[in-house]
Amino acid sequence: MKEKILIIEDDFTIQTQLKTLLSGNGYEVFAVTDFSQTIEQLKEAAPHLVILDIKLPGNNGFEICSGIRTFSDIPIVFVTSSNTDMDELNSIMLGGDAFITKPYNPAILLAKIAALLKKAYRSPQTEIYMWREATLHLESSMIEYKGQKAELTKNELKILYYLFKNAGKICSRNDIVDFLWDNQLYVDDNALSVNITRIRDKLATIGLVDFIKTKHRQGYTL
Repeated sequence: MKEKILIIEDDFTIQTQLKTLLSGNGYEVFAVTDFSQTIEQLKEAAPHLVILDIKLPGNNGFEICSGIRTFSDIPIVFVTSSNTDMDELNSIMLGGDAFITKPYNPAILLAKIAALLKKAYRSPQTEIYMWREATLHLESSMIEYKGQKAELTKNELKILYYLFKNAGKICSRNDIVDFLWDNQLYVDDNALSVNITRIRDKLATIGLVDFIKTKHRQGYTL
């Protein structure tokens, strides 16, 4: 099955060039045609990766990226003529996976796309971690306790993975944030608190109450 790529680019010439390049390299390619319905078209196309410009009619690329990140971890590659350091920083902070400036090098773009697709859709790991009757399944992004299971988002899975690997130890907030950053998941200190709260709520639904303990001014521990 061909991997699908959605292009969100309003310059018809560049859009056509990208379509030709990507389809010629074995991808199934779609392009947004109505920029007032970008998110809706993305959901309908269900692509494996998005190529996104910043300067667009209606919502700009940063706003679209933020919108996508509310419901999907799909790889997002910014391909844009907006090439300041702040533009690149914003793309990372909002959840972009790569930032390439125009005029782009086709070989570099293709290499970035291939690497992101391989990372996002590689064969799942079968590794599991266990602690106090709870089992973390990396393959299915699930945590299980006494026969009950809860599904985890990518961030939630990474946070629990780090805590399970360091079970019994106190993990500082900074160490967890640094771990997520190294794995290209942007989470700041406030977002970490939100994710921990969501994880605790999910754990409670399967009977794991007070599984993650807060150590005042130190961090978290299992």
